Amino acid sequence: MYYCYVSSPVGDLLIAGDAERLHCIGFPEGSRRRDPEPDWIFNEQPFAEAARQLDEYFTGERTGFDLPLALTGTEFQVQVLEELRKIPYGETVSYADIARRIGRPKAVRAVGAANGRNPLPIVVPCHRVIGSGGDLTGFGGGLDTKALLLRLEAEHSQFPSVMPGS
Repeated sequence: MYYCYVSSPVGDLLIAGDAERLHCIGFPEGSRRRDPEPDWIFNEQPFAEAARQLDEYFTGERTGFDLPLALTGTEFQVQVLEELRKIPYGETVSYADIARRIGRPKAVRAVGAANGRNPLPIVVPCHRVIGSGGDLTGFGGGLDTKALLLRLEAEHSQFPSVMPGS
């Protein structure tokens, strides 16, 4: 596994993966803060494209990502991650919406758990999932980071959705 750090408006993001696929993005703060494993090797070269696309995202020039990803987890968790990738830039959906979309309308809590263990936040946009009442709910990078990402997308979206708390 290789890793490096990418500067962003939410702090330095840890990005890690092998020579072919991105495996994880870690926030500098929050419950999903991540540090490199002892056997990981610092190397920026495998992540040049990921760094470029993340920079374009944060400057409002990119609304989606085109990167090879290593989506891991159970079949259900990967199904949730794939569904998260379909949420349009600048829009939000609820956990219940995701549960319905994958054909498991009663699995709202399981969707929340799968969303919460997303190893590739931002690229797999778990920040676009909010509570059914429109409230911001848990986020591995912290609620301030989630709010920042949603505001950034609302500011750069042609058709921004109404943001909770705005």
